[in-house]
Amino acid sequence: MAKVFPINPKHPERICWGCDKYCPVDSLACGNGSERTQHPIELWGEGWEKFGLNAKTEADATQQEVADPSADAPPEKSGT
Repeated sequence: MAKVFPINPKHPERICWGCDKYCPVDSLACGNGSERTQHPIELWGEGWEKFGLNAKTEADATQQEVADPSADAPPEKSGT
């Protein structure tokens, strides 16, 4: 099971984000190289999780709301 990836860590510059080990900068135990892998917030700034391959668009949200047919159905009558 993979570790939870933090969206906005306090000090992303202190950790290598290249694998699930999250090593301190001076350790690099996975052999990732001579430099640490930066956290996405360091590369793209605030809101980095809102774009890319997994990003949900407004059209997706609207489509999900419209796709629910039970919302338009009249309430069922009880058998009395």
